Amino acid sequence: MKPRVERLVQLQTREVAAMLAEAERLLETNDKSGRAKAGVAMLRAHRGVPRSKRLAKFLQEAGNKKLLQDTELEYLRDKGSRMQEIDNELYFSIDEKNHSIDLTDKGRQAIAASGEDPDIFLIPDLAAEMSQIEGSEMPPDEKITRRDEAMRRFADRSDRIHTVSQLLRAYSLYEKDVEYVVDAGKIKIVDTFTGRILEGRRYSEGLHQAIEAKEGVVVQEDTQTLATITIQNYFRLYKKLAGMTGTAETEEGEFNQIYKLDVVVIPTNRDVVRDDMNDLIYRTKRAKYNAVVQEIEKMRTVGRPVLVGTTSVEVSETISRMLQRSKIPHSVLNAKQHAREAEIVAAAGQKGAVTIATNMAGRGTDIKLGPGVKDIGGLHILGTERHEARRIDRQLRGRAGRQGDPGSSQFFISLEDDLMRLFGGERITSLMEKIGAADEVLEHPMLNKSVERAQKKVEENNFAIRKRLLEFDNVMNQQREVIYDRRRHALHGERLKSEIFDYVDEFVGGLVTACYPEDIPLLQNEVRTKLLVDIVVDRERAEELGEVDLKERIIEAAKDFYARKEAQFGSDFMGNLERYAVLNVIDERWRQHLRDMDDLREGIYLRQYGQRDPIVEYKREAFEVFSRMIGEIDVEVMSFTFKYFPESRAPRQGGEVAPRKQGGGASRERSSSNTSSTRRLRFSHATTAGMGMTGDAEAAALAGAKDAEAEAAASRTVVRDNPKIGRNDPCYCGSGKKFKHCHGRNG
Repeated sequence: MKPRVERLVQLQTREVAAMLAEAERLLETNDKSGRAKAGVAMLRAHRGVPRSKRLAKFLQEAGNKKLLQDTELEYLRDKGSRMQEIDNELYFSIDEKNHSIDLTDKGRQAIAASGEDPDIFLIPDLAAEMSQIEGSEMPPDEKITRRDEAMRRFADRSDRIHTVSQLLRAYSLYEKDVEYVVDAGKIKIVDTFTGRILEGRRYSEGLHQAIEAKEGVVVQEDTQTLATITIQNYFRLYKKLAGMTGTAETEEGEFNQIYKLDVVVIPTNRDVVRDDMNDLIYRTKRAKYNAVVQEIEKMRTVGRPVLVGTTSVEVSETISRMLQRSKIPHSVLNAKQHAREAEIVAAAGQKGAVTIATNMAGRGTDIKLGPGVKDIGGLHILGTERHEARRIDRQLRGRAGRQGDPGSSQFFISLEDDLMRLFGGERITSLMEKIGAADEVLEHPMLNKSVERAQKKVEENNFAIRKRLLEFDNVMNQQREVIYDRRRHALHGERLKSEIFDYVDEFVGGLVTACYPEDIPLLQNEVRTKLLVDIVVDRERAEELGEVDLKERIIEAAKDFYARKEAQFGSDFMGNLERYAVLNVIDERWRQHLRDMDDLREGIYLRQYGQRDPIVEYKREAFEVFSRMIGEIDVEVMSFTFKYFPESRAPRQGGEVAPRKQGGGASRERSSSNTSSTRRLRFSHATTAGMGMTGDAEAAALAGAKDAEAEAAASRTVVRDNPKIGRNDPCYCGSGKKFKHCHGRNG
């Protein structure tokens, strides 16, 4: 799908450029109608390519950003029902704040290959199709076929649409050297909070593969989730929780809601004398970066060390190139140079040092000031952009002014920054429109508060996303507790025999209810297949017994078979078999269940287009899937325990094990118990005697008993009548060769 998506992105980019050109032409007419149409064109461009540089420059002009915001508010009324009018003219629409992308009808037409049905990129209404099939008068066999076709079509289209959606996200929302880096032919995620590479971590739900395809590196296989838990639910497993950090105050509400923890501010050991100056706000990134370089030169003239904080690898490298052009010596610390972190941080406080770093700079350490640096004002922190979270900005400021040392900090911001572009608000926009030249700057405490309000909006938005994720995981958490409790009981419990017979009771009860009295052959087959119990009863006899009595007799036959098996192999073996059955089946089924739940999560958000709450739908369907899985686990564990037997060699007549001849009349007897200390399991179709058992079943049970006797006999010590022939002795056949090269070479 990569070539198709690349073409779609290119088509959208060209159309957005045409829309912006049209908006520019309409604004020149200077009439009300033209201005309204220009607002619609800008909104379409914003929904099509929100990170367009041309759009960012267009919004810097007086009144344009306010016009875009007003138009967006108009189309967001009535729960955003009118936004479809905007999106229908695009190939796909992007909601950058919520990180979501939707393919439109126009996009489906464009992405379909020549002669291909565009509907293959449209998820069918499965519920409506199933209802229509069930309500029709077609034969039962045809209904089953039609249902299978509908399910297969739904699965194929869901996978295809999911692949396209993830590729579109990779191309439109994930930037190289911002969210990830390409290192040694691999895509590595950069933690936006710490600036470090998250080794071994991969984006989920196929997004990582989409980014690998985009960057042209080897696409790794999708991973199978073996266990999953959110950080919040992981921490909540502990009976006691506590923590300490210098930046928890801004997240006080989240700590209280999620963990029921209060945040208490502890006074600093020494008074903080750091000078935290007002933010400087520019119209463009170019003006901001030029001002940053000038500020660095100014600090170097007085000898003060400067730590330049950036939010991404890309920005750190941009500032580095500008300093190189100005011939200013400096060090760069980001996810690509993390190996030199200690060396770079150790020199960052020396006189005249310039260090460009992402959020990883000096976390957990103090930047030691060089000789004479305290006398000239200490370390100066220069932030090139406000982070989405206030606490990250506080961490950066906190690199200076440690333990009563002098220092200062200041942030340089532009309207083109992601934070200001998405959450800047009307106040900053209207103030910036009053600035004539791009190099002019605004500075005021009120603007600092406006920026902090924008950060609070992002924090609230991110908290809402985390809270929503937690709501989904709470469903999984309840299921996880049930499964892990069962597994723990199997590992540490005594015998699981009573649980096995609970499963038998439930299985037989459900089966008798479903089959009695019309389908006794099916009942016989299922009981034989799952429990190895052969019931000889026709419909008349079944009706004479009645449903309850029939069920009880089948259960008694199963118990009788189990008792015979336990007497034959011993209670220790049966206890281990029960434990192995539970652990093996639970592990296999739980892995598959996690995959099924991932698949359910992928498409559940589409339910909101049908005016249904995704979390409610997820809870309902997750309960159904889990209940079905528990029932299947019970049946599989029960069947596994009844049907598996220890492997043994087939006996000869009279129950003796045939010896293996080895040269000169000498013989060595071998059995599976001699050659391996591991007891393997095999599948057995043997049946046993009981209520209404056939003669063949009785014979099979006796043969199984003989097998056990033969295995026991084979495991006894063997006494040789003749001396053992060594591997290097002459062969008994008189060939002159050593035994190991002649008749002993296959021994």
